[in-house]
Amino acid sequence: MSPRTNDSPRGSGGQDAPRPAEAPEASTAPSAAADAPRSPSPAERVDALRRFAAAVRRGRGLHGASCAVLLAVAMTAGAVAVGGDGRDAARAAPGVSRAVGADVLVRGDLDTAIRSLQAHVRAQPRDFGAWAALGLAQVERARTDGDPSRYARAERALARSLALRPGNDQALAGQAALAAARHDFAAALDHADRALERNPYSERALCSRIDALVELGRYEEAGRAATVADRRRPGVPVFTRYAYVRELRGDVPAARRVLHRALDSAAGPADVAYVATALGNLERGQGRYGTALRHYARALAADDAYLPALEGRARAQAADGDRAGAITTLEQVVARSPLPGPLVTLGELYEDRNAPGDRAKSREQYALVDAWTALARAGGVDVDLDTALAAADHGDTAEALRAARAEWNRRRTVHTADALAWALHRAGRSAEAQPYARRATATGYRDAAFLHHRGMIEKATGHDRAARASLTAALELNPGFSPLGARAARAALKELEAAR
Repeated sequence: MSPRTNDSPRGSGGQDAPRPAEAPEASTAPSAAADAPRSPSPAERVDALRRFAAAVRRGRGLHGASCAVLLAVAMTAGAVAVGGDGRDAARAAPGVSRAVGADVLVRGDLDTAIRSLQAHVRAQPRDFGAWAALGLAQVERARTDGDPSRYARAERALARSLALRPGNDQALAGQAALAAARHDFAAALDHADRALERNPYSERALCSRIDALVELGRYEEAGRAATVADRRRPGVPVFTRYAYVRELRGDVPAARRVLHRALDSAAGPADVAYVATALGNLERGQGRYGTALRHYARALAADDAYLPALEGRARAQAADGDRAGAITTLEQVVARSPLPGPLVTLGELYEDRNAPGDRAKSREQYALVDAWTALARAGGVDVDLDTALAAADHGDTAEALRAARAEWNRRRTVHTADALAWALHRAGRSAEAQPYARRATATGYRDAAFLHHRGMIEKATGHDRAARASLTAALELNPGFSPLGARAARAALKELEAAR
């Protein structure tokens, strides 16, 4: 499903790989499997982020580029020191058949798939399909573990595939996925279109094309792309994207029906976890927390380590009043994958609880967001939307506005419109924010945070009646949409009612 934050949420990874007329001999070709260091463990990665964030707080004069280099070193030095040169991966698992498709691999155990593919390309370095599968598996792993350093490895593997077989659709589809992961959605669309010229039935390319159109704000085209994909390759990946397009147009009942259809057709634990989490997210957004928690439970029964389901469960727990349970769950999530969304939510939950030491804990989460965005930027990821969303409420409002404007200039979606509206408001420019807040809610997409932002902007500009309507709608739709935002919405409504 298309990302919703960052999602997205949102480099240079979309550029075409070199295409020599003749592939180099295997004995002289560089190996993306051989030169990649072992990825740090989740604990090592989070510890590195903490050390980097502390260094930035101590030395605020550090230049941004120096910070990025320092963070990249911190994130990889431990892996190099333990001798992870790829040889352990080559011994860890048997090779995989060339007939195994990339999509099959990435729906299973990604770590096992990556080890198997690394072993396979060492044994058969001219297997262009295996190189493409390895690149795509690295992209998918980076998305799940929050480690943008994997994108460079993915890029090398995909380039190797294209060097061996110029224009092969598997690698082009992998490049589309890589560009989307780096939030370069224009490049993602170009690569997906080129892959589909080679293979109109490529599921990965069809899905990446939908994702790119959604994230470029071209929703009608995305709807048509989803219809084409459903006709050519019906299945879980297409169903979930089709559902999200319907949700963006305000048709929640249709989105729900499609996701239930996808869940009925889910063939294995990975697909069950994926679709059940999507259903949980949909229901949580509609304020149906009990239903959402049941879907997350089903996802975790299929895969008890599935981080999106754990994060969704934590958000539903918080919205349903179980703050202690939400904090416990989110602490587990960020210990394994310190991404901006769960970090900000955990920080807000600490602020909301306000127990001794919680203010320091919340500040640490926001510092980790800054550290992660520096790492992601160093890895070629466009992080302006993440920056704008986090900094508007918990950082530098001027930086939030800069980032929101930059993202709006690249792509005009409901999410970038909301981010720009809120950044303008937080910078004291509420009158300028109004058109963007209206645009964020113009497609029919119902998001309580968007309605809250619109209501606060309307209140600041003296449109009290409209503000009451927007804030009431936000709280009726999803009364626990944010640990701090929902509380602010209720307080603003109380002020408006008192002023009547």
